[in-house]
Amino acid sequence: MSRHIAEPVLRLDRSRPVPLNAQLTEALRRAVAGGDLRPGERLPSSRALAAQLGVSRTVVTEAYQQLYAEGWLEGRHGSGTFVAREEASALPAPAAAARPVTPLAGPVPAGRPRMSRTEARRRGLIDLRPGAPWVHDLDRAAWRRAWRQAADLPPDDDPDPRGLPRLRELLAEHLRRARGVRVGPENVLVTRGTGNGLDLVAAALLGRGTLAGVEEPGYGKARTILGARGAEIVPCPVDGDGIVVDALPGGLSVLYTTPAHQYPLGGRLPVPRRERLLAWARAAGTVVVEDDYDAEFRYDVAPLPALYGLDPGRVVLLGTLAKTLTPDLGIGWVVAEPDLVEHLAAVRHHLTDRTSGPVQAATALLLERGDLDRHLRRMRLEYARRRRTVIEYLGPRLSGGTAGLHALVPLPAEAVAGVLSEAADQGVLLEDTARTSHGEPAVHGLILGYGSVSGAQLRRALAVLSDVLARQGVFG
Repeated sequence: MSRHIAEPVLRLDRSRPVPLNAQLTEALRRAVAGGDLRPGERLPSSRALAAQLGVSRTVVTEAYQQLYAEGWLEGRHGSGTFVAREEASALPAPAAAARPVTPLAGPVPAGRPRMSRTEARRRGLIDLRPGAPWVHDLDRAAWRRAWRQAADLPPDDDPDPRGLPRLRELLAEHLRRARGVRVGPENVLVTRGTGNGLDLVAAALLGRGTLAGVEEPGYGKARTILGARGAEIVPCPVDGDGIVVDALPGGLSVLYTTPAHQYPLGGRLPVPRRERLLAWARAAGTVVVEDDYDAEFRYDVAPLPALYGLDPGRVVLLGTLAKTLTPDLGIGWVVAEPDLVEHLAAVRHHLTDRTSGPVQAATALLLERGDLDRHLRRMRLEYARRRRTVIEYLGPRLSGGTAGLHALVPLPAEAVAGVLSEAADQGVLLEDTARTSHGEPAVHGLILGYGSVSGAQLRRALAVLSDVLARQGVFG
């Protein structure tokens, strides 16, 4: 490996809504693909590059860690960071005359996605990144039966943009049983998932010059979706219980929030604060978009009422079956007052956006026969067992683990990169809070997802993580 340290010209734009670590990751990818950084060249240390760019060391270490995982960089902690020989030499250089594509409304992060879960499994890694459920215990007989019956239905040449009437009825009943939300089919629009629902709401309610509030730290894709519809993103602080109402600014057209299980800190918004949030929204004229993230999975705590049920005229509720069943299904919903549902349906028709009819029909059959409810009961027990395993290994080091499929392991900022790197060297893929922040993270640590791995894999990964934390001197 070369002793020469390359000094690439890299520029970061703090005016963009794209996090600095994502900007740096993409800039380094382009430098490698374009030949500005050559195979085998040594990059500056994270400390040196952070000083050069005027950013925190965490920004650089997060970018390096992502590019390690994708195969663009190589080397081990303590020996330097190098451009990978095989990966770099195999990459085609971009066309000289290529022109950048300008998005129609708002910036969207570009570049290769992070390593997929399929690729992680192929490499033999145990993937503890958050966001995915356990899909291997589905009732396969019920699954096949639903798809066979859906395939027997004739295709629809004029699909309703609101969704199949029968599925809307069944979803309304499901929400009454599971979330205590009393609505009818006229309140439900079937979507392809939470992201699709949020995009439809943004297309209907936002545009150039509007302001959209997003939790900070929070769900990065929400920032991307709202920004792509022309809104200026306003970070709104959260604490251990959820969004801080007293810190909310005026002028927001929309506020996106995850009160059932705040992502990533894990807080559950208490009822008094829910009431203050709704009073604030009424006074400010703001539409609250409630992502009912992880609401189906609760441990040792009673369910809290959905914001929508407290003020249907001020709240839009988003939900999905991605965690309950599988993200591969592609079914979600928007719950709103009937007038807004009709407006969203009109917007959707104009955008030629739709949810697959056969997918809706299969989902309706799973709901109608009780297969979804039975699966949900089984998975609540399974995830509760996994949560107990996480507590067994990490115990008081955790926060935000009373619901959902992830917990937070707070760490000193300077320790995060070393823990990520050493755990990856030992076959455990983790994620930190940098991806959830609009800028420099206010809270540093690991977001530990325990949904998508087996119980045995989870124990092995937690044993590795416990040892790494001890060796790094973070915990004894």
